[in-house]
Amino acid sequence: MTTPLTLTPGRSPDGTDRLAVSGEIDMSNVGDLAEALDSGSGPLVVDLTGVEYLDSAGLSVLFAHAERLELIVPPLLGPVLSVSGLADLVTVRGLETRDGPQC
Repeated sequence: MTTPLTLTPGRSPDGTDRLAVSGEIDMSNVGDLAEALDSGSGPLVVDLTGVEYLDSAGLSVLFAHAERLELIVPPLLGPVLSVSGLADLVTVRGLETRDGPQC
């Protein structure tokens, strides 16, 4: 059974828009994520620490907004972001490597 996608908007302490995402991001709900990302135009911190699954549809939406995103990710998503190349385009916090934190 899939974990429903939950999107919780807010603000970081410095005033930057923030979106906390939890659950599974896949083609069945990626439209909701795209709508949330489309709703703003400035920098956005996306906290993905509650995400348990991210498929290519979710990656595609993140790539489309890469120029304005900063991602906070759990270790589970690190390899996906690295292999896809998204980690090279956005600031990623929480991405771990064998040598320690990358970001």
